[in-house]
Amino acid sequence: MTGAWGLPMQAVIEDRVYEIHTDYRDILELLRWLDGTAAPELDRGERWYVAMRLFYPDFAAMPRQDWQAATRFLTRFLSAGRPEPDRAAPRLMDWQQDAPLIAAGIQQATGQDVRALPYLHWWSFLSAFDAIGDGTFATVVAIRDKLRRGKKLEPWELDFYRTHRAVVDLRPAPDPEAEEEKRRLLARLGA
Repeated sequence: MTGAWGLPMQAVIEDRVYEIHTDYRDILELLRWLDGTAAPELDRGERWYVAMRLFYPDFAAMPRQDWQAATRFLTRFLSAGRPEPDRAAPRLMDWQQDAPLIAAGIQQATGQDVRALPYLHWWSFLSAFDAIGDGTFATVVAIRDKLRRGKKLEPWELDFYRTHRAVVDLRPAPDPEAEEEKRRLLARLGA
């Protein structure tokens, strides 16, 4: 990868250099495929295959023996080179659902609307995301966390939740098995 102050622009795997897509918009699209929202019918392996094709422009030419190292590189890239947590954290945000709140928080933190930039490296985007302080996004995530842990909401939080429930409640993650069952039932019904 690169040092803490660098931004990786290519992947080096077994002394071979591969171009990568690094703009945050490309990575957010890639994450939609990985989490199953882009195509819930795909299994985990198929979603990773699509993600690799999206991340590496020349993936079709990549030797199969490089795929495992290329997947590890992509995983480290997505986490901005940070160590992986010991255990999976509960889902408190959704990049797509929360996009307007995240964009507003980043704009507040950086003083610019990053959506208007022609290019922004994923790691720079994550740094701006980490700088989000007080604001609607932070409030929404804090309320989601309290609800998840069964903690009592403050009166103002409860009022906010009642008023903005559609924003606070996370849409359920796609369930590929449920989607497949739905397709089977519709096919049986002739729909």
